[in-house]
Amino acid sequence: MNVFVAATLGAILLITFTTYIIAFTPLREFIPGYSSSKLKKDATVLALKSDSLSFALKKNEAYIKSIQKVLTGNLDFAKFNKDSILVEKEVTPTKVDLSPSKEELELRKDVAKEDKSSQQSHSKKKVKTH
Repeated sequence: MNVFVAATLGAILLITFTTYIIAFTPLREFIPGYSSSKLKKDATVLALKSDSLSFALKKNEAYIKSIQKVLTGNLDFAKFNKDSILVEKEVTPTKVDLSPSKEELELRKDVAKEDKSSQQSHSKKKVKTH
């Protein structure tokens, strides 16, 4: 009976230890299906860069097409506008409320009070030393 209990406890400890090593150490990166956090961060950065590059590419293509129209003479003079080159690709920014909240205003007041008190105590120290 003691051998059975010892073997069972040993198996449970071995499984727990192995699970801990795989789940909470960088060793999990060697298991297929897991990816490193650095790889995920790099993928996110590259996705953002590719989005911005594709947007810039679309703007450049629109500009080149308009230049080609001018060079070949395929212009509608009645519809031509000097700002029409990139108008269709222009993105309007969304408005963001940047006004401070009540909590932020209270924090600013507290910080200002602390700054005043620290400046006063600092100036008193200077006066005493001179």
